[in-house]
Amino acid sequence: MPLVGTGELVAEARAEGRAVAAFNVITLEHAEAIAAGAEAAGAPAILQISENAVKFHGGRLAPIAAAAVAVARASSAPLALHLDHVESVDLLHAAHPEGFSSVMFDASKLSYGDNVKATAEAVRWGHERGIWIEAELGKVGGKDGEPPLDAHAPGVRTDPAEAAVYAEETGVDALAVAVGSSHAMTARTASLDHELIARLREAVPVPLVLHGSSGVPDEEIRRAVAAGMAKINVGTALNTAFTRAVRAHLDADPKVVDPRKYVRPARDAMAATVADFLGVVNGAVSGS
Repeated sequence: MPLVGTGELVAEARAEGRAVAAFNVITLEHAEAIAAGAEAAGAPAILQISENAVKFHGGRLAPIAAAAVAVARASSAPLALHLDHVESVDLLHAAHPEGFSSVMFDASKLSYGDNVKATAEAVRWGHERGIWIEAELGKVGGKDGEPPLDAHAPGVRTDPAEAAVYAEETGVDALAVAVGSSHAMTARTASLDHELIARLREAVPVPLVLHGSSGVPDEEIRRAVAAGMAKINVGTALNTAFTRAVRAHLDADPKVVDPRKYVRPARDAMAATVADFLGVVNGAVSGS
């Protein structure tokens, strides 16, 4: 089916008191797994390609974007295409011709004033082209190349009053906030600050986004959605499922050389992981 806008999916989810899950695409098999998982769950999803994934592909956005678009259009599930954690203005400007309906522009490493200035300019550029812009305030650590960050350290979490001012000054369409999760977690042990999420929802007029959701247990995600999270980002959980399946196949058959033999079960494992997360974010209202 045709691509759906990220803003449309998030707005629908928010109005219904649920969330939409966004999954990182690194390879063609990631995109195929996300589509298959969404179809199995009967739920919409967002395929997101990060700046780090673009670097992995030699700095070329077009090939992996074209693959994701083709997979989404061939799927029966409502799927959107999102460009994630973009620090490069050049990459931001490459989003429009490749079919992205949304971009997460990440100026969180800058000072507050420079963050506001850079993000407001990204929003202006994006809105002129109908692109929905997400930003980040607070410190959601764990990205590749970053030093370890304690998600519970003082000054890490997003301040509701500052977030309200930031949203007004930048004009962003959604805000990723730091509430206790961290990127690249392989164990689902994160404990979120649900009272803070509720306060942020009251203070900030735009949808809230939870990054680092791979390390968050199901019940914590359900509570976060109930408290106000509208977009749930998942990346590492797919890679964990992929790698575990590949490793199991190679251990069982060390002589195999055809990658299709071990990539197929890896893709299936990612699809099952996608379906599981979609069940959580869409069942959050009923607690199923």
